[in-house]
Amino acid sequence: MLILKVISRLLDYPTEEMFSAKDELIAIVEKTTELTEKNRSQLVDFINQLTARNIFDAQESYDLLFDRGRALSLLLFEHVHGESRDRGQAMVDLMNVYKTNGFEVNSSQLPDYIPLYLEFLSEQSPEFVEEWLGDICHLLAMLSERLIDRECYYSVIFDSLIEISGQEIDLEQRTEIAESVKAEERDDTAEVIDKEWEDKEIRFDDPMVGDCSSASGMQQSQHSLDPNTVHQVPIKWHDADAAQVQGL
Repeated sequence: MLILKVISRLLDYPTEEMFSAKDELIAIVEKTTELTEKNRSQLVDFINQLTARNIFDAQESYDLLFDRGRALSLLLFEHVHGESRDRGQAMVDLMNVYKTNGFEVNSSQLPDYIPLYLEFLSEQSPEFVEEWLGDICHLLAMLSERLIDRECYYSVIFDSLIEISGQEIDLEQRTEIAESVKAEERDDTAEVIDKEWEDKEIRFDDPMVGDCSSASGMQQSQHSLDPNTVHQVPIKWHDADAAQVQGL
């Protein structure tokens, strides 16, 4: 699905190569059948706005948005597992799914980096794409609302992904997510970041310290990603063998 490759590039760190490919990116968006005319138009506007900027300003804005605080992290499991040990096993599971489906990762990015995840999905069947995007639909809506709250045009990317997923988030659900976002405390201010980096007290009686071989942590089910609140967005896990049966 070529449109997912385009969105993957747009959501990745801005580069001169991306800016130079502006016309090609727009041409693909305008021809795609996976988006409505409204979303195609909005995505084209996004590309024009982004590439009209000075590349260094665009890169600085990107860093301030996605690399400063966790609220807009582009790492899927950051929003599901946080810093818990479950996150490591989820990474291993996702990497295995990539390999099982013939997707070789040539990137220093973690496997749950959304642009990388989209690159993987772009090579799968439409049914696979809809299911896997549908699984993170509420997470995409939450990221979109956080960007809207910050008056940032990157929100259109996540709205486009929601449409491609085939899922519908009704007005009531969107309102609930928006209200939740407005109630959040910003985590990208200098004060919050300084506090995050403060040295923490070392507790030698902490049962978590030094425990790197927990059997229970390494035996998480592939279906363990099932939080069910707005902040812990439902992400189901899929069986890679089942995907192969579908011809993937």
